[in-house]
Amino acid sequence: MPVSIRDVAVRAGVSVGTVSNVLNRPEEVSAESVQRVTQAIDELGYVRNDAARKLRAGVSTTIGFVVLSGQNPFYTDVVRGAEDEATRHGIAILYGNTDEDVSREKLYLDLFEEQQVRGLLIAPYGDVTSRLQRLRTRGIAAVLVDRFSGDGRFSSVSVDSTIGGTMAVDHLISEGRRRIAFVGGPFDIRQVTDRLAGARVVVDDAGSGVSLEVIATAAMSVEEGVAAGARILAQPRRQWPDALFAANDLLALGLLQSLVVDGRLRVPDDIAIIGFDDIPFAAAAAVPLSSIRQPSRMIGRTALRIVLEEAADPDSIPRQTVFKPELVVRASTRAV
Repeated sequence: MPVSIRDVAVRAGVSVGTVSNVLNRPEEVSAESVQRVTQAIDELGYVRNDAARKLRAGVSTTIGFVVLSGQNPFYTDVVRGAEDEATRHGIAILYGNTDEDVSREKLYLDLFEEQQVRGLLIAPYGDVTSRLQRLRTRGIAAVLVDRFSGDGRFSSVSVDSTIGGTMAVDHLISEGRRRIAFVGGPFDIRQVTDRLAGARVVVDDAGSGVSLEVIATAAMSVEEGVAAGARILAQPRRQWPDALFAANDLLALGLLQSLVVDGRLRVPDDIAIIGFDDIPFAAAAAVPLSSIRQPSRMIGRTALRIVLEEAADPDSIPRQTVFKPELVVRASTRAV
């Protein structure tokens, strides 16, 4: 069993109240008592339950962060940004990965509600509006991350994925590509539908000489990218696209792997590939990957600042922070 404050009091030969004073108000305790309690703590290996102390005082020192996909380095960087900002405020981040699973998302929301975190950051998979409203009534502020709050009921920090989609396909067309395939899914992820919508706008404006095929995936992973590449290569050669826009970099890296192993299509000579997120692995790929960059750490830092402000002022008006993405061109779309 863990060592309790009562165990420390017995070992030091003082009252529980004296131990509490040593831990919280040492200036009110004699030097002799401080020495005896400190020695007892060292001998017993006592670790104070600071989280419980803060909760009793009505202030939690933790923020819950629920992300859509823990395997995507983009979300790792977003969490790092939040952690960097949290450290400045003496706050800890409790992290949960839903892995695009509604039941896991509910599990983490239940956990963080039970823990009475000071605030919640969430990159949602399902519809969490009613649940976040419930958290708000319990005094837990919530901010959407990597998802725009369409109804404005909650603050959000995101990147304009529709503009990102237009930037990606604009670039492919400017490089002479005409048969473009969008690879992504599932389509109940808002970022996927927004990126596809942006792509469609550009293709529609380009006229009849440009086409857009949609290749759906079950997840946003390297494995799904490899599988999508195999499906493309299984088509008759005359149907092969000359450009691929992947909904994220993991899919793009899987597509690249599939094409390089097969060897019939050279990247970028025969087919161009562009991803989304600009994760660290993008630049280090066998063929360096063009991508739409999101300011991942800035997203995390901004979201953390907002949730702390809303925790301190529950009557604050929700705000929508939208960053503009950036096109990063590498060898996968432009021969160098």
